[in-house]
Amino acid sequence: MITIAAAAAFLATFNETFLNVAFAPIMSDLGVDVNTVQWLTTGYLLVAAVFVPVANVLYRRFPTRSLFIAVTAIMIVGSVIGALAPNFSTLLIGLLLQAIGTGLLTPIGMNITLAVSPRQKLGMNMGIMAAMTTLGPSLAIVLSGALLTIAPWRTLMWVFAALVLIVLMAGAIVLYTVVELGRPVLDIVSFLFVAIALVGILYGVSAAFGGNILLSGGAIIVGLLFMWAFISRQNRIENPLIDLTPFKTAAFNRGVIMTMLGLLFVFAMNVIIPLFLQAARGTAPLSASLTLAPGILLTVVLGPIAGRWFDRFGGRWSIPLGFAIMAVFVGLVGVAAGQTSLVIFGALYVPAVLATAFVIGPSQTFALSHLDEKSSPHGVTVISTSFQIAGGVGTSLAAGIYGMVSQSQMNAGTAEVDSLIVGFRAAVTLVIVTSVIGLIIAIRAYSAPKPQQPQASASQDVVPGAVAEVMKSEVYSINADSTVLEALYRFTSLGISGAPIVDHNNQLVGFISDGDILRYLSAAHPSSVNFYSFAVGEKQDLEEAMQELGSLNVMSLATKQVISLPSTASVADAVAALSDASLKKVPVLNPAGAMVGIVSRSAINRLAIASYLEAEHEAQLPV
Repeated sequence: MITIAAAAAFLATFNETFLNVAFAPIMSDLGVDVNTVQWLTTGYLLVAAVFVPVANVLYRRFPTRSLFIAVTAIMIVGSVIGALAPNFSTLLIGLLLQAIGTGLLTPIGMNITLAVSPRQKLGMNMGIMAAMTTLGPSLAIVLSGALLTIAPWRTLMWVFAALVLIVLMAGAIVLYTVVELGRPVLDIVSFLFVAIALVGILYGVSAAFGGNILLSGGAIIVGLLFMWAFISRQNRIENPLIDLTPFKTAAFNRGVIMTMLGLLFVFAMNVIIPLFLQAARGTAPLSASLTLAPGILLTVVLGPIAGRWFDRFGGRWSIPLGFAIMAVFVGLVGVAAGQTSLVIFGALYVPAVLATAFVIGPSQTFALSHLDEKSSPHGVTVISTSFQIAGGVGTSLAAGIYGMVSQSQMNAGTAEVDSLIVGFRAAVTLVIVTSVIGLIIAIRAYSAPKPQQPQASASQDVVPGAVAEVMKSEVYSINADSTVLEALYRFTSLGISGAPIVDHNNQLVGFISDGDILRYLSAAHPSSVNFYSFAVGEKQDLEEAMQELGSLNVMSLATKQVISLPSTASVADAVAALSDASLKKVPVLNPAGAMVGIVSRSAINRLAIASYLEAEHEAQLPV
């Protein structure tokens, strides 16, 4: 299922740039100018962004297989219309139908991945998804350039229809419903509000470099006003189009911003590198596209590896390092733009685009891993929408800055090639700045200490008649920086089966059990499905497993959304928490959020038995 989801994500983003190289023959064939033909990209991104929020409603209302078939069928119909289009308007209609499929398909694929991925493999699988979404728009430029050397531009539409048909048939065979279905309502007013908001903002950014500042500013203002109206409506209606709860989590917000900055880099460079090489170096479209190919192909290989790295070690170092490499090497690409060697130019770009594998997928995983199961689909919707916005903004800003600065230099009397180099370096400066911003956000996301909260007094921790009477105050906890092997050693030495995880401020951040560890080992080491197998000759596998656990951070296997109780809760509250969620233990937190104890099912059982025996004893006493 993850393979189908990844293929769908690839095709959805692949089509966003598939026609870019064909703009020149389309202009000639259909008799339109450059300002008109660019709407094949701008309009596509706008419609895709508008339909992303709708995917969350459809995903939770219709069976996964049926929904997948319907969405991919829409894309095939759009492709056929585009291939047979007698004029530009018909071609645009076909592309916009494809865009509807793109807006729906990407979040559906991410939701499928979230639903079927084991927690210990989420980073790797999201890395695969990120690699496919990064590969799509990049590889499209290369393949379309190759196809256009031997066939007319309409062939691109037929090829895309064939690819989607293959994925449709595979999905019809493999997919099944992976979410509990209900009857969520699509709020039409909210849909219109977010549509106008996104169209206004993205069109305003696109028009900013067209010379009409008033039109651009007006569109952005209208977009922002409707975005405010959309947000206000989501907070007060019963069935919001997007649940805005994920935005209450600071870590999720940081993850979304980091993801968008990584995607902005990819889209910006994908558009300005071919433009620059063709205009300034006279490079053929295919050769210009092939300059991107080595980095693109290596990024596909590195994406799952980066995700696996995130699963084992987190993103404390990898995400900031990715942003830093992006900034440094794209800066070197800007310097090399003034040189004559295309090989050096392309070689310097390889590390820059490879670094995005350590940013985009891990940042998505970082954001979504801080959400609970209920909020995750809404988080996917936000990230998928941000993908289209980042693509539209990155493409518009990079192309706009490149064109504006180049034209300004030529108007000042600078030679054409030199003007284009200056314009290219201006666009490169944009992505350097955004990469540095991403670096700062990544460092703050992992290293910024939580604000100190005042310690509660003892009277606040213990309330007569509350759960504090039955909780165990001496709590065995595990530090968030510990390895899984250290946690396992603590379990065995203390004779416990699980423990809460706390940060340096004693704030509860997770819970891990021996069951979590065993499930991970069963996936990574077949003989560890049963620990008894280690006692009958599987010593080597045991050593390998323990070495792996020694390098795995405890938070990578932990449950992060931990059910807890306030210290003022009643015993009845504790009984409800333990029984409703089928838990053995529940941490108890004081008003400052620090853990002050733990209440277990066995403690409740002892209390119940003691109360019963005491009552029976009193009943048997003589009056």
